[in-house]
Amino acid sequence: MTAGSPTLLARGAAAKATAVHARASAGYAEKLAQTCAVLREAAQLGAVTQASSLGAEDVVITHLINALQLDIGVFVLDTGALHTETLALLERTQAHSRAPVTVYRPQFDAVVQFIRTHGQNAMYDSIELRKSCCAIRKMEPLVRALAGKNGWITGLRREQSNARAEVPLVDTSEVASKGLTKFNPLADWTWGDVWHCIAENGVDYNPLHDQFYPSIGCAPCTRAISLGEDFRSGRWWWEDESAKECGLHVQPTVDAPASGRSQNLSETAAPTPKALA
Repeated sequence: MTAGSPTLLARGAAAKATAVHARASAGYAEKLAQTCAVLREAAQLGAVTQASSLGAEDVVITHLINALQLDIGVFVLDTGALHTETLALLERTQAHSRAPVTVYRPQFDAVVQFIRTHGQNAMYDSIELRKSCCAIRKMEPLVRALAGKNGWITGLRREQSNARAEVPLVDTSEVASKGLTKFNPLADWTWGDVWHCIAENGVDYNPLHDQFYPSIGCAPCTRAISLGEDFRSGRWWWEDESAKECGLHVQPTVDAPASGRSQNLSETAAPTPKALA
């Protein structure tokens, strides 16, 4: 288990994820203030959007965007293979969110051709085929979602995996090449912080989290995790640990530093979660 991994109850025990995981860290108030400052900074760029998988981190960010009344839209990639629980949460979010929620779907013909050529379960046959499926269902719609944008907001946290251990709050590595600043306002948060915010503010979340799914993607590629497994062990569990990314958050290898931190974050204290509710 990685440092900060969720403590899971024995499989079969009935408990809400909020009851199991909500445990604010000592610096939670400061982290919340910093997160709100990052979101305000993002809003100042204009044409900025939140990428939401509707996971625990993302519903927290959407809640804060709405509570702070920021002019930031939200987009969701409906891959055509999401859990019914995720689709139901998407409908509820669209109905209740102040921020507009836009859904992007893959090109139908590309999905049909892939299945016709490789089969419905091709993702299990090789990493290459799984990544091809991700490219069709996620990467191509992502390009459309980010077209004309100056920046995007994600729920990446350093605690999630070794591959994400150096995630900065503000990543400027693609400004020159793509004109995009990437904001990761929860980079410093723990899993307990995320669930503390959800519990304290009554944020709606995916009920799969109550069934030991810390990370939720497409239904064929996501499973519940067991005691001792890390956050992302339920994603593409049949693959090597180092391969567990779909491409949405993978940077190309370059000689220059891969990411940068913004130096102009507001130092203004943010309201507490209760005040934001």
